[in-house]
Amino acid sequence: MKELLTYIIQSLVDNPNEVSVTERNVSGDIIFEVRVEDSDMGKVIGRQGRIVKEIRVLMKAVAQRKGKRVSVEIMD
Repeated sequence: MKELLTYIIQSLVDNPNEVSVTERNVSGDIIFEVRVEDSDMGKVIGRQGRIVKEIRVLMKAVAQRKGKRVSVEIMD
């Protein structure tokens, strides 16, 4: 799942080498922390948060098929 999320984020930004995805396990849930360069933040979030919302939906669908719970957080 981490590889899929990394691929999606890198495809959206101008500086794919600056993308960092960290995976944490908290109480059985997987939390992905995404860090991108400041200039690419808007591309990942999208207008009114639409892009990040769809990324979260996609990742939750993938996790559900594997019987897991997942959350995606965009970090400053």
